[in-house]
Amino acid sequence: MKQVALSLLALSLGASLSLPALAVDEGKVVIAHRGASGYLPEHTLASKAMAYAMGVDYLEQDLVMTKDDQLVVMHDHFLDGITDVAARFPGRARADGRYYVVDFTLAEVRSLRMTEPFQLVDGKQVPVYPARFPLWQSDFRIHTFQEEIEMIQGMNKSTGKQVGIYPEIKAPWFFRHEGKDISQAVLKVLKEYGYTNKQSKIYLQSFDANELKRINSELMPALGMDLKLVQLMAETDWNETMVYDTKGKATPYDYDWMFKPGAMKTIAGYAEGIGPWKPMIVTEPGTPGKPVFTSMVKDAHAAGLKVHPYTFRQDEGQIPAYAKDFTDLLNIFLYQADVDGVFSDFPDKAVAVIKAHGKA
Repeated sequence: MKQVALSLLALSLGASLSLPALAVDEGKVVIAHRGASGYLPEHTLASKAMAYAMGVDYLEQDLVMTKDDQLVVMHDHFLDGITDVAARFPGRARADGRYYVVDFTLAEVRSLRMTEPFQLVDGKQVPVYPARFPLWQSDFRIHTFQEEIEMIQGMNKSTGKQVGIYPEIKAPWFFRHEGKDISQAVLKVLKEYGYTNKQSKIYLQSFDANELKRINSELMPALGMDLKLVQLMAETDWNETMVYDTKGKATPYDYDWMFKPGAMKTIAGYAEGIGPWKPMIVTEPGTPGKPVFTSMVKDAHAAGLKVHPYTFRQDEGQIPAYAKDFTDLLNIFLYQADVDGVFSDFPDKAVAVIKAHGKA
């Protein structure tokens, strides 16, 4: 009881100082994937505020770096496909046709309009998710990591809630190749805003295993920090993480080891959780009403790891054959596969499933 009392005291002190809350046994958690991105354009402050109001436990921030070393919240290290950069700054694309965030200053990035993700089909912009918020409606802009933290901490103070953050360091291998240490920059911002230890309401994630090991063994100790880290998992052929050789040639990082016996114990040596793709836990497409589970969750839990799979969407074509609807899909993962939390574009639906289960 004394420990509980101390924890409550620490929580009240944290709230009064507008510092991140101390973590307690959270049960199942909902992570707003890029905010309430099923309803408003991803990674906009509006989307984050909406997700906050939906009762989520964590808000995700994908972090990339500008030419002038500022951290901005965007899913990719490219500006095309989600902003009007091609119209505003023609000729600024690299040889591959992409517009890289690292080639633009913060002022230039702020000047862009932001919208729902789109693809170019025969020269025409087509939304990735047709049923979502219309392209180019209203006015949305890119913001900095600090601005989002301040909004979340401000809402924690004004509402009395304790919603956490779940930043992802995007493509650290790429930024390092560009001469920028994005991981160091992220950690310094987190420390400035009071996220310093495993009791802080934060998980820090990355697909880059080598970088997570560096963060764990070098960068955090040097800054007097000890955060909970999450190893995101990918298929090698996604080219999610690249490795440069001495001549500057990039080849895909080999993720195959993460799916072999003993992998979870290895990951537990430098991280507190894993973020697998859904089919790594329940095989797809599957048979209606008969989900087939891999051993990943069991193996991860045996190694002491949390499991937070991605991404749960209710858009057309996003419900695997083994689930009858989105609610069923969430229930299968949360209460049959027994994952510890989910990343969802529709976080209100995940919150509702957990609340309903608690009342059952």
